[in-house]
Amino acid sequence: MIRSRSPGFGRNGMLATSQVLASQVGVDLLRRGGSAVDAAIAANAVLSLTEPHMCGPGGDLFAMVWDPSTTTLHGLNASGRSPASLDYDTLRGALGDAATIPGRGPLSLSTPGAVDGWCALHERFGRLEFAELFAPVIAHARAGIPVGQRTAEMWSAAADGILSDPGLQGLTDPFRDTYLTGGRAPRAGEIHKNPDLAETYTLIAEAGRSGFYDGDFARRIAAAIESAGGFVNAADLAATRCDWVEPLSTRYRDCDIYELPPNGQGMSVLQILNVLDTYSTGALYDDPANFWHTFIEAKKLAFEDRARYYADPAAASVPIDVLTSKAYAADRRRLIDDNNAGGEYTHGDVALRSGDTTYLCAADSDGMMVSLIQSIFSPFGSGLIPPGSGFGLQCRGAGFSLDPGHANVYAPGKRPFHTIIPAFVMRDGQPWMSLGVMGADMQPQGQVQVLTNMIDRAMDPQAAGDAPRMRHVGGSQPNGDRLDGLGIVQHESGFAQSTLDALIARGHRIELIDDWIAGFVGGYQAIQYDRQNAVYVGGSEPRLDGCVLGY
Repeated sequence: MIRSRSPGFGRNGMLATSQVLASQVGVDLLRRGGSAVDAAIAANAVLSLTEPHMCGPGGDLFAMVWDPSTTTLHGLNASGRSPASLDYDTLRGALGDAATIPGRGPLSLSTPGAVDGWCALHERFGRLEFAELFAPVIAHARAGIPVGQRTAEMWSAAADGILSDPGLQGLTDPFRDTYLTGGRAPRAGEIHKNPDLAETYTLIAEAGRSGFYDGDFARRIAAAIESAGGFVNAADLAATRCDWVEPLSTRYRDCDIYELPPNGQGMSVLQILNVLDTYSTGALYDDPANFWHTFIEAKKLAFEDRARYYADPAAASVPIDVLTSKAYAADRRRLIDDNNAGGEYTHGDVALRSGDTTYLCAADSDGMMVSLIQSIFSPFGSGLIPPGSGFGLQCRGAGFSLDPGHANVYAPGKRPFHTIIPAFVMRDGQPWMSLGVMGADMQPQGQVQVLTNMIDRAMDPQAAGDAPRMRHVGGSQPNGDRLDGLGIVQHESGFAQSTLDALIARGHRIELIDDWIAGFVGGYQAIQYDRQNAVYVGGSEPRLDGCVLGY
């Protein structure tokens, strides 16, 4: 077993994030009497300062909250929508011959839902005053924070991508002013300040939701978007509203795994687990290659359905009940050849009726547990920074398809397909774990690997995250792209050569990851509740700069 460090323990509460400072701030809020939700919001705000290429108020948010007072798991979809004034034909004309919406720039914009999500979470589950949650990030943004080593590497690579993007020519001055020092990204250990972000958070702390989505600040954002050639306007910002949703679940072994419904991709985790669950534990693990072959094939099958059916349920009919059923999984499992890699899978024949990221989790002394993920999609999002705001606007609009017959086709006022997915697990009818693995298409793959490590192989939360991972790249995409069906299986070092050789013998194309940024295999965090000892047990991604802290 590969292990980076021992799991963290906490009797009264816990934070697991990808940045040490964010975990520290969250635990401090818990010590001051804050709820797990208070701590999660404060930590998320700090993350937008310490890893701004991943998240911020210009992005979206999804969360699940276990409320011990009502013994209920609540789901929140705080993702934004496409601009109401931009119809399909106008967008198609603006794109010219492009087959997809660009990953950066003004046409990739959708409204940011994160701030609305913070406000909704606090209104329902907060204990401290809303302004108290932002006091730490305001102080740190003004004083400056040292940049972590892994963060600095990602920051530099992401900045190079922004500055070299031809679609952002003439639009990068606010980015340079906000995120570069002397024309370059900060190096590890250097101090980064963001006084503009401090002012934005001061406004949110004082005025709440209206301070961001209404009035002068919203008009400033809208003016910046218009000047860049985008279509999100002040009316779109004012209309932004999150939704409380019912989490979906499936039974895997003796656990109930919960994910949020589309427009996110959480359902693919349930689909993959349902296929794996048709195999006995012995059949999966008598040889490690058996598990990895079956996992890769189950991922291919689920992602074909993802590309065909996952979309905003308010705008398309999504066959959730069928796709997450055990019977459907059994039918799909029959397509898997246990001895050969598949390359020609397509989506299931399901009848329709009509019609870069950060993850954190938190827990408090009352038993409230939070699974929260927040993102601006690509590194630094769209690359557009409203002058004087201190944050970037997301590029989630790039997730839409341009195929008129596709469930995820672009339409005004519609939520795009989303990659970010928080997860929650119940065991014996009791809350057992909140977890997430950030990283676009890696998120479902990473969640399944971590979950099977813990449920089937009895690993603790840290060991489950330390274990080497694989990532399959290929197949149909929700925006209409079609990659090679067989694809490539990327893997970290740490796998036995005999396992890799066995996968190659079954026809898989295997590739060692030699660039951890290009071959990113996820940013994992988890908090598990040990009911026997009445303590929280946490694990944090060893590949990033964060930690788990308990008290």
